[in-house]
Amino acid sequence: MNRSMNMPRMRGGFALACTCAALSLPAQDADARTLAEVKSLSAISMCANRDALPYASNKPDAPGFQIEIGRAIAEGLGVPLNIEWILPRRRANVVNCDMMLDSVNDPEVHEGRLRLSRPYQKSGVALGLGRDAEPIGDFKELKKGQKIGVMVSSYAGMVLGKAGKSISPYAFQADLVEDVVKGELYGAAVSTAAMSYYILQHPESGLRLVNAFDSEPQLTWEVSVGLRKSDQALVDAVNEVLDRMLADGSLTRIYAKYGVEHRRPQ
Repeated sequence: MNRSMNMPRMRGGFALACTCAALSLPAQDADARTLAEVKSLSAISMCANRDALPYASNKPDAPGFQIEIGRAIAEGLGVPLNIEWILPRRRANVVNCDMMLDSVNDPEVHEGRLRLSRPYQKSGVALGLGRDAEPIGDFKELKKGQKIGVMVSSYAGMVLGKAGKSISPYAFQADLVEDVVKGELYGAAVSTAAMSYYILQHPESGLRLVNAFDSEPQLTWEVSVGLRKSDQALVDAVNEVLDRMLADGSLTRIYAKYGVEHRRPQ
């Protein structure tokens, strides 16, 4: 299996989904834009990783759900979307983008550097279970000897270990998932979106996804649109677009194209 399988790293050391919120944001950001400036310049920009499906890519036929949601927001604002390609090791202020999708919906995480839209998706870590695994609803139901692959030093590994579950640490998520497919692991604790996309691309694998960490707050969170150096007017305008997309099913349809369940925040 190709080790470049797109399952990017997440918060708490376990795989912060390829969210631009995971990018480093210094205390003194370059100027982004208010709603009036967006309208005046007739454009809004977003940060994205060009090689991180299902989140984002520079492939015209599969741009990723972040890009598709960003385009819908821009269209709702009546302006084009400019995409600023950025890698996790580069600072967001280098390219000076306005929006960062999939920002964790917690103002304390962003220390006042981002204004947050309303949450539009429930995200986090899930269990990818092998073909012959028994159905479960929560990780606490795992039985002795049902070994779960985890990333080295991940919070998911800590949670499972503390609960007395059998775990096996991995350095590469692709190797972890491959061993689940081969039956050498009972399951894998990985990014919900990344595992969903893998299952979509490999239906023959027999893997299935279980939202087994909903009872663990550090492994389940809501995401919002992060707006840099914005004003409340732009936040309100983005919220109006998101409300329409939630109401008409647009968000659900976008996620479904990448095999991801749209889990609407409460």
